[in-house]
Amino acid sequence: MNLETGAKMTSRFFSVIVILCFFNLATAQPPKAKPKFTNLLAKETSPYLLMHAHNPTNWHAWGPEAFDKAKKEGKLVFISVGYSSCYWCHVMERESFDNTQVAKILNDSFICIKVDREERPDIDHIYMTAHQALRGGGGWPLSMFLLPDGRPIVGGTYWPREDKVIDGEKSLGFMSLLKIVAEAWKDDAKAIEKQAEKLSEMTLQALGTGPGIALVALDRKLVQGIVDDLKEEFDPDYGGFGSPNRKFRGPKFPTPPRLELVLQVAQREKNKELLNMVTHTLDKMAHGGIWDHLGGGFHRYTVERTWTVPHFEKMLYDNAQLVELYSKAYAATKKPLYRKVVDETLAYVKREMISPEGAFYSSQDAETHHEEGRFYVWTPEEIVAALPDKADRDFLRQVYGLAKVNFEDKYHIFTLPTSIPDLAKEMKMTEDQLSARLAPLREKLLADRTKRDKPFRNEIALTAWSGQMIAAFAEAGRSLPEPKYLETAKNAADFVLKNQVTPAGRLLRTYGAAPGQKPKAAVNGYLEDYAFLVHGLLTLHEATGEAKWLDASKKLTDTMIQFHGDKKGGFYMTASDHEKLFARSKDQYDGAQPSGNSMAARNLAQLWKLTGDEKWREEAQRTFKVFAASLKMNGTGLTAMAQALDAWVEVAETRKKDAK
Repeated sequence: MNLETGAKMTSRFFSVIVILCFFNLATAQPPKAKPKFTNLLAKETSPYLLMHAHNPTNWHAWGPEAFDKAKKEGKLVFISVGYSSCYWCHVMERESFDNTQVAKILNDSFICIKVDREERPDIDHIYMTAHQALRGGGGWPLSMFLLPDGRPIVGGTYWPREDKVIDGEKSLGFMSLLKIVAEAWKDDAKAIEKQAEKLSEMTLQALGTGPGIALVALDRKLVQGIVDDLKEEFDPDYGGFGSPNRKFRGPKFPTPPRLELVLQVAQREKNKELLNMVTHTLDKMAHGGIWDHLGGGFHRYTVERTWTVPHFEKMLYDNAQLVELYSKAYAATKKPLYRKVVDETLAYVKREMISPEGAFYSSQDAETHHEEGRFYVWTPEEIVAALPDKADRDFLRQVYGLAKVNFEDKYHIFTLPTSIPDLAKEMKMTEDQLSARLAPLREKLLADRTKRDKPFRNEIALTAWSGQMIAAFAEAGRSLPEPKYLETAKNAADFVLKNQVTPAGRLLRTYGAAPGQKPKAAVNGYLEDYAFLVHGLLTLHEATGEAKWLDASKKLTDTMIQFHGDKKGGFYMTASDHEKLFARSKDQYDGAQPSGNSMAARNLAQLWKLTGDEKWREEAQRTFKVFAASLKMNGTGLTAMAQALDAWVEVAETRKKDAK
């Protein structure tokens, strides 16, 4: 290829940086009866990696062998990061990775690596940060091109296989992008290396803790400023948070860290406005389609503002945080709806998400037979078949707003348009009478739904998420109160401490079995594993008063400080003896879950409160100082950190008063 042509190809490559887009398009292909291909992922234990073990794409798991091969063969690395319940991950697999034409391009020009973000959150965090530094946004599957030394070049999320014309403009599909990147590497490797150097610098900067330690007072004013900002982002009609300038359009997530902060400040200040922000949101979610009205539990998010149409996957961490939040809200308000949500969510968890051994499963998929939400939604004909009696159907339609379909023009998603108290008045019944009339109909529908093919369930237990669910059961046991929930929390805590802690006191992240093998713990623990498990144990200690949980919390926190701590303050995601990647980060953003640093800070404040030991106060203070500038400038992105700071200030004020 001549220099002029090479220059054009290089120009086309860099134009890819601008045009990488996320497409919500899918073309399902029927599953193969027998696998024609087997790649190296067949040796793995991750359910997500095993889903790709029979792709014609020559996948490697993350490891030095893959990068050594890339260096030896002079190829770029393509990594695809996803997780087992990710709908668009499945779509891209069917469209591209399981397609022999695409696989040939990938195999000929790249070394391909599949990463399970739940198993390796460190890898996901680094390369998602690179993607966001380059383009903003994010999502899964995360698709990145790397140099053979692991430095990122360019990337995107989901791409359709073929080129598409959208609004009159051509957007490149995955096959075209692969060819452009491969040819650019062949024609001008130095330009690619310069791009990698630039993006690596941007990524390292973004992975830092902001502008460094700043002279920001660690006081109530800092917390109040963040709460005031949250007020500006609050959706007054449907609850939750979003952009008022966009009229709250777009996907809506529950974001428990934000609601936890608002509830904590509301209770401390006895502020009805703040409490109403929380209760309004919890009411709307419990009435919407994000809540599974038949089987209990919450889906991950909704695709629109009103909480009606969910993205149907169910994650353990969402349900854990929401149970904890609804339990606290019930303790504050005694609203029967909140107890109902807690009871039915925990019933779902015990029915669907606990192994016979006592381990918590991680997630359930959004799709069945390549159709999103099919397990959960109903056609009008299916409702008629399930409930032959017209009076029963009419009653059900009135309760759940089933006058017309509300999903893909052919399905019903159950919602609760009118609250049970108001509906009972409208029907001239008592609430007990309405519930008694509804109960057998729900049971019949749930029994019929259970006969359907279920979505895939990820049966790998993650220490961090188990810690969150331990906290959920413990908080429910304390707030409702309900002794049986405390027993479940104790059993789960015992399981993790027995099976996922090494003799040296280190945590292992995963527990599960490869096909045909016995389950075992694996993968060195990350910061969030220590932080979330300690949160669960501390919540269990406060609910039961049993010292063993506090003792375990102190030991694990000491280990966390030893291997993840930074003398300047804060904690690294990976341990000091972890595999060395091109960057080591301190996570700080509180999104669908709190960051590891935020939860660690909250635990340290709690340990100081419970023990009076100044070392916990000092460790928490160092952490707050490191993130103080971020709290000041981007407070709504660090709401769990703000909650931790609020608790820390509360302990300090209480001890100051007691000293007098």
